Amino acid sequence: MLYPGPPPSHIEGMALLKIARMGHPVLRGVAGAVDDPTAPWVRRLVEDMVETMEDAGGTGIAAPQVHQPYRIVVFQVLGDRLSDMPGDVAQDLTVLINPVVETIGPERAFGWEGCLSVPGLRGVVPRHLHVRYRGTGLDGDVIEREVEGFHARVVQHECDHLDGILYPQRMTDHRLLVFLEELQRHPIDLAAVLAQKPTA
Repeated sequence: MLYPGPPPSHIEGMALLKIARMGHPVLRGVAGAVDDPTAPWVRRLVEDMVETMEDAGGTGIAAPQVHQPYRIVVFQVLGDRLSDMPGDVAQDLTVLINPVVETIGPERAFGWEGCLSVPGLRGVVPRHLHVRYRGTGLDGDVIEREVEGFHARVVQHECDHLDGILYPQRMTDHRLLVFLEELQRHPIDLAAVLAQKPTA
């Protein structure tokens, strides 16, 4: 058995996994904890998640997005995506098993987000600027970091998947949920839109 529970039937060796899209029940559930982060099935699932994320051009992916209801996320923070916050730094590929995210301070900021499970769309989401996260790596060692800016946004986005939350549920202004193609054709002045009150 490749992973505990029923795996996708087409998987042999490292594989591209099918990505669940918004509306699939696996994306609405609360994922279960992993008892042994060092187990071989966990490493194999993570390898497939990373391959799937890279093939799809994503920044991160959570196990429920590939139909596996476990508390596992992988992500990376590339330099060209960083904010102008001094504490926002690039981060190599990270595997977090059973992660816990704690917000630090009340400051939040609006920013554009996309999701492999919500293809073709982008939305503006308020996120905490500064968080602390803790989880376990594949070697069983604890990973704990305090991060800011885009790094903090990525972690919050991916860990939301473990509790059945997609970014549109975090949005406060659905005028800013748009197709990526339209956003590229018609750029939005985010500050101007946010300054306007939505009409009923």
